[in-house]
Amino acid sequence: MEETTGVLKEGFLVKRGHIVHNWKVRWFVLLQDKLLYYKLEGGKKESSPKGRILLDGCTITCPCLEYENRPLLIKLKTKTNTDYFLECCSREERDSWALDITGAIHAGHPVQVQELHRMKNSFKLLENISLHHIVDKMRDSSTGIKLTLNVEQGNRYKETFTGSALVDWLISNSFAVSRFEAVTLASMLMEENFTKPVGARSTGATRYSDLSEQFLDDSTALYMFAETGKKMLSSKEELQFNISELSGTIVKQGYLVKQGHKRKNWKVRKFVLRADPAFLHYYDPTKEENRPVGGFSLRGCLVSALEDNGVPAGVKGNVQGNLFKIITKKDIHYYIQASSKAERTQWIEAIKPLT
Repeated sequence: MEETTGVLKEGFLVKRGHIVHNWKVRWFVLLQDKLLYYKLEGGKKESSPKGRILLDGCTITCPCLEYENRPLLIKLKTKTNTDYFLECCSREERDSWALDITGAIHAGHPVQVQELHRMKNSFKLLENISLHHIVDKMRDSSTGIKLTLNVEQGNRYKETFTGSALVDWLISNSFAVSRFEAVTLASMLMEENFTKPVGARSTGATRYSDLSEQFLDDSTALYMFAETGKKMLSSKEELQFNISELSGTIVKQGYLVKQGHKRKNWKVRKFVLRADPAFLHYYDPTKEENRPVGGFSLRGCLVSALEDNGVPAGVKGNVQGNLFKIITKKDIHYYIQASSKAERTQWIEAIKPLT
């Protein structure tokens, strides 16, 4: 058994394979000097790690934009030049992992930790920076910002990017060193009419008098290049899921383990809880396309925690506790496992008001 005392953080991340570059969900445990990762068998973590990443001499890149369909990556390069790509389920989660890993890498070097804090808190925009130059770079077809189709409140906007995607892009292209700096730069691009807000969320923010609050570092706020055309709507049939289902406000998201309906096997899924309309969708985090593999309306659902002693009826396989059950209006039973009692409680409390 690997030594796992002094756990700084743990949770699911999606990791790129070394030999075959496929993506697999693993359970990661951050220790003071290394990052261990475990395979999941059924709904249980295996007792010995599948691998370890030694943090001494590691460099971390966050945001890492090497995979355009995976915007929430952290890249670790070890002392021996091995690259690890780890994907998180949300921006908050990614930034929290990056900060904790960075802290562990530099723990033995207090001077670097001070430098890190200084860099986070210092703020000065490069004086000779040209906004035209940034926009040209942003428009570059291979290295520029990726334009995508986004949905907000049932409307579809083509060729847009989110506020957080622009902030990530500005940092990864060294136009800014911190998110605060990137937000200021993004606000200037908007102020000078290079970019413009689209949709209610981002246009609403422009009413603030303070320039620094007008641009949102947010994955639900949409922007586009100022001279890109009108709102483009296309047929709803293209989407497997009705647009209205996916247009609610995201209340909570995270990785949970779910029992399959047919094969009763346990798989890690990224769950996204939306309100107004209230839906719970789940995605396969190993796949490229950002399309739900399942989901249901929460109206009329029953949600409850399952006892941790023994295996509850309806549950198959080798499962550790922290299970909860959702029964839909159509009497379909979903068995879901959180990674801790606290996480299970948070999910149940978030879902209950929406039923």
